[in-house]
Amino acid sequence: PAFGLFIFTIARDPLRIIILIAGAFFWLVSLLLSSLIWFIAVKASDPQDERLQKGLLIFGVMFSVLLQEAFRFLYYKLLRKAIEGLVALSEDGCSPISIQQMAYVAGVGFGLMSGAFSMINLLADALGPGTVGIHGDSQLYFLTSAFMTMVLIFLHTFWGILFFHGCEHRRWWEITAVVIMHLTVSGLSFCNPLYVGSLVPSYLLMAAAAAWAYLLSGGSAQNLRRFLLCKC
Repeated sequence: PAFGLFIFTIARDPLRIIILIAGAFFWLVSLLLSSLIWFIAVKASDPQDERLQKGLLIFGVMFSVLLQEAFRFLYYKLLRKAIEGLVALSEDGCSPISIQQMAYVAGVGFGLMSGAFSMINLLADALGPGTVGIHGDSQLYFLTSAFMTMVLIFLHTFWGILFFHGCEHRRWWEITAVVIMHLTVSGLSFCNPLYVGSLVPSYLLMAAAAAWAYLLSGGSAQNLRRFLLCKC
């Protein structure tokens, strides 16, 4: 999905490519910092204490989510300054790209890097040793991981739109909603290997976030109906 989003909506615009790469970099830095803190916490704790290690894992996931959203806010601030610079340099006093377009592209950048790391981890597990399901576990690990990666890519895209809209209009409850949805989706991963318990709620949240982002972007039910019926 990220490849399709990139090809059809971003690839032909150099400015959008720069924004996407910068967004991916911001997500990567947030992951690096959260991984470093989690690694230090694990090394400083007792590796034999399973309850403590599980608690540290939950802490690491939640801290990583909060750090990602903090970096999303920093990226919004950076792009806001960039828009002001573009307006000052333009001859007509208009920015070549709107904040809504920046929000979308930045969200795709976050989702693209998130999906890339998810696939890297998945491929690393596929190298072995062992066979998925050999001890009676679910054999749907790779399939459900692929679906979960897809939903995260789309969610980051929609979250980018919602988050930037909340920052732009000072609607802090929209930002809070994004953080809560992100924490919820990440927390649902602890339901695995009960994959239905994580996939179904995640896709429902994705549908809700998609509808919300569509409406905030200026969409309407009439336009959606005309699109589905292929009417100009």
